[in-house]
Amino acid sequence: MLEITDRFRPRTERALVERVVAAVRDYAERPDLEVSLLLTDDKEIGELHEQFLDDPSPTDVMSFEMDNGAELVVSVETAQRVANEAGHAVDAEVALYIVHGMLHTVGYDDIEDKDRRRMRDAERAIMQRLQLVVREVDA
Repeated sequence: MLEITDRFRPRTERALVERVVAAVRDYAERPDLEVSLLLTDDKEIGELHEQFLDDPSPTDVMSFEMDNGAELVVSVETAQRVANEAGHAVDAEVALYIVHGMLHTVGYDDIEDKDRRRMRDAERAIMQRLQLVVREVDA
């Protein structure tokens, strides 16, 4: 199951989101992972960030692990800004945020150095499978 709520303009292509979610499910060997995704702007993600994590600043992606699923919130506004600064496609940046958020919900973390390397390796592998190019995240 994949549920998408897209509140941002222009809309993100559903086919892209479906490809990204399928790639992460495949990589994580979780074909049954249910995903609920909200694509929004910095204002709304900032409000949700404050509500759930006591931090009012906007962020790129928030993820919540549920029983057999993942709830993700992605700021497409942040993706636009970062992609424009880095010189790559906005869709690729949105895809990276979805990949990152989903990986968090299936047991990946990026706090400790070794965990961060594992997550970045997974992100790179998935993005390569999708043939999407973004900047090096921790470069």
